[in-house]
Amino acid sequence: MSEARISVIYDSQDITQLVESVTWSGSSEKPNRQLDVTLINTLDGRKQAVTFAPGKAIEFSNNGTRLFRGVLFASNIDDRGRLNITAYDENVYLVKSKETRKFTNVKASDIARRLCSDFGIPIGKISDTGYVIPRLNCRTKTLYDILLMALTLTKKQTGKRFFLSSKDGKLNLMTASEQNTRWLIENGSNLVSASYSQSIEDTITQIKVIGGKEDSIVVTQKNAGLQRLYGVMQEVETMDEKATRSQVEQRAQTLLKERGVIDDQATVDALGIDEVISGSAVYVRESMTEIIGGYYVSSDTHTFSANGTHTMALVLSATYDLPPIEIEKEATSNE
Repeated sequence: MSEARISVIYDSQDITQLVESVTWSGSSEKPNRQLDVTLINTLDGRKQAVTFAPGKAIEFSNNGTRLFRGVLFASNIDDRGRLNITAYDENVYLVKSKETRKFTNVKASDIARRLCSDFGIPIGKISDTGYVIPRLNCRTKTLYDILLMALTLTKKQTGKRFFLSSKDGKLNLMTASEQNTRWLIENGSNLVSASYSQSIEDTITQIKVIGGKEDSIVVTQKNAGLQRLYGVMQEVETMDEKATRSQVEQRAQTLLKERGVIDDQATVDALGIDEVISGSAVYVRESMTEIIGGYYVSSDTHTFSANGTHTMALVLSATYDLPPIEIEKEATSNE
C-alpha cells in the first residue's frame, strides 16, 4: 500500500522523470484538493526542460490510478532549475467567484446545480439533500460559502451531513454515509506515530431555539448527563419567523445532539493509502494514546517520492463536520 509508482502529466506531456516529490492534500475546510510538485526542470543545468504556465492541465497518478486532475495555479523556479508548482482541482473555482443571489423554497442540491451551471463547473454526482430551504439571501459570497450556508441549514434541520468533492474534474455532492470505506491503521503494521487530544471548549449542554412570529416559540433542550459532569453551557439559535413549533423542536434536538459531545482529535502518521483522504473513514488501533475505533479523516497530506515511498499525515475526528460559517438572521429573512 505504501509503495509508489507515480506519474505526472502536464499539458499532455509526461514529466515524471523530472519529478523529485509530490504532495497531494485536502481538508474538510476547503472544497478542493491541492497538488504540489517539486522537480528539477532542466536536463543540462542551463535552460528549462519544460515551460510551465498557469491555467494548464495537470494530472497525477499512482500505481496506474489517477488520483488528481486539476489546473496549474502557481510556479516558482530557482537558478539551479529546481521548480515548485501548485495545482488545484476544479472545485477551486467555487472559492474564486463571488455572487449575490436570493433563493426561495429550494434544496441545497438544487443550489449546487444552478451555481455549477451558471459558472461553468462540470457536474458529477449530486445527491438529493431533501430539505427545502424557505429562503436564503446571499450577498457578495463565494460560491463555496453559498453552498456551505445551504448545507449548514440542511444539517441544522435534518442532522444530515453532505460534502463536496471533485472527481475527474466534476463537482460531487455526497452524504457522509456514501464515503464510509474503512481502512485499518495500527501499531506494528502501518502506523508510524500518533497523538490524541480532548476538549469541552465547544461543548454545549443546553440549547435554546427561538422562532415563529415575533419570536413567540421558544424551545429549550437539555442534556442532563452532560450538565452533571460539566455544568450548564447554553447556546441560543434563532429561526425564521415562519418556523412552526415542530420545526423549532426538531432544530433544538438536532443541535443538542450535534454539540452535546466532547471534541476529540487524533493525528496519525502512517504508510500511505491512496484511498484515505478527507471525508473517508479509518479504523485505528494505537495502545499508548488509546486511539482505538473508527474515525473520519478531516485533513490529509500524502507525500510521494521519486524513489517509491508514500507516507500520509492525517487529522482524525469522531465526526466529519462542515466548516463553521456564520449565517446572519437577514440571510434567511423575507427582506
